[in-house]
Amino acid sequence: MSEGGLDAPSRHPLDWQNPDFYDEAKLDAEMRRVFDICHGCRRCFNLCDSFPRLFDLIDAAPNGELDTVDSKGFKPVADACTLCDMCFMTKCPYVPPHEFNLDFPHLMLRYRAVEAKQGKTHTADRELAKTDRNGKVARFLAPLANWATDRANKVMRGLVEKVTGLDRRAFLPKYRAKSFETLSESDPPLVNREAPAFGRKAVIYATCFPNYNEPGIGLSARAVLAKNGVETQVLHPHCCGMPMLEQGNIAEVAKAAKVVAMAMRPWIEKGYSIVALVPSCALMLKFEWPLILPGNPDIELLSKSTFDLSEYVVDIARKEGIAPGLAPVARDGVALHISCHSRAQNMGQKAREMLKLIPEVNLQVIERCSGHGGSWGYKHANFETALKVGAPVARQAAASGKAVVTSECPLAGLHIAQGIERQDGAGEKPRLAGHPIEIVAEAYGLDP
Repeated sequence: MSEGGLDAPSRHPLDWQNPDFYDEAKLDAEMRRVFDICHGCRRCFNLCDSFPRLFDLIDAAPNGELDTVDSKGFKPVADACTLCDMCFMTKCPYVPPHEFNLDFPHLMLRYRAVEAKQGKTHTADRELAKTDRNGKVARFLAPLANWATDRANKVMRGLVEKVTGLDRRAFLPKYRAKSFETLSESDPPLVNREAPAFGRKAVIYATCFPNYNEPGIGLSARAVLAKNGVETQVLHPHCCGMPMLEQGNIAEVAKAAKVVAMAMRPWIEKGYSIVALVPSCALMLKFEWPLILPGNPDIELLSKSTFDLSEYVVDIARKEGIAPGLAPVARDGVALHISCHSRAQNMGQKAREMLKLIPEVNLQVIERCSGHGGSWGYKHANFETALKVGAPVARQAAASGKAVVTSECPLAGLHIAQGIERQDGAGEKPRLAGHPIEIVAEAYGLDP
């Protein structure tokens, strides 16, 4: 492989079932090999906080080189990685098939997997990662849960911060008494038989956030697909495991992958596509699960059959044509954030293409990290850093003067809104749309 080759990045399967994967000495040797390459390159200095921490660590060493850095200093570097994959996808010239074989995010994942194996993951982090359980419990306690996590409730938010580590200032998502799955069982939208794409069938993988926190995203998606002639079913067999992946608990991710893939297989065999509502979940189904369980036929079938939501709508527009009826909306403009896990799917700016289907749309696209990183940005230890990393996005959104701000990642959207709140002289705050699909539903005049 020559320097500066133009081959597409490729990834090797995670060797997580090999005992050597958890060998501390071998992990340390690999981290030193990779960190030394990063030290000599430094192209990723302005991505997440991992790289500034790494470079500061080396620069402060006695001889300014990695060989005099204590390995204990590696932990803050690993802790700052949000597994966004942007270094791998957009910056690093040494990813496979380059002979240096550098995969920084998966190396940080390996570090966390070793910590998890040693029982070093904090109890609060492990419990927060159980999003399915938490969502199901919170559904029955929604008013109480939302009261306790409201930022105005300073006493309770202080206690929440102390117990869970979630910063008292962070915008936390609200829980709903009825999940998207439950709401979808009654009054399903009528499929438009006159639409060019009539005959398509799709399973909407509800995913945790739309299912328990923002069912409006799922309802809007189902309404838009029905308008375009797509028959849909809504399923949520299990969380995709991304929160567990963030903790390095790869075995639990593998279990989740098997459950979801087995549940989806019969539908795929009946001709249904799988549409994931959140980019992080689509990324897991398409790319991460096949690397965790290579050769598993259910996983491989699911990976080939999965679409990100925006990707699926654009696929309809390109192949059959979008259903007529879209009218101009949000005339004061939309600031669209392209999330990192949308970019990591290597599919182009599908949310932009989708919103461009709306006549006279006034659109500004922002393609930069929001700084949130799943649950990472909620943590008290990371909160200010997360807002700092995401500040350029918040500044662009605030300066755009657009009336609506949205992101395909609903958590990133909340984080951007919080960043805008902190902008001096930002003027009137834009309305936050949970997902671009809600704007498309509005343009169709749908009331999901």
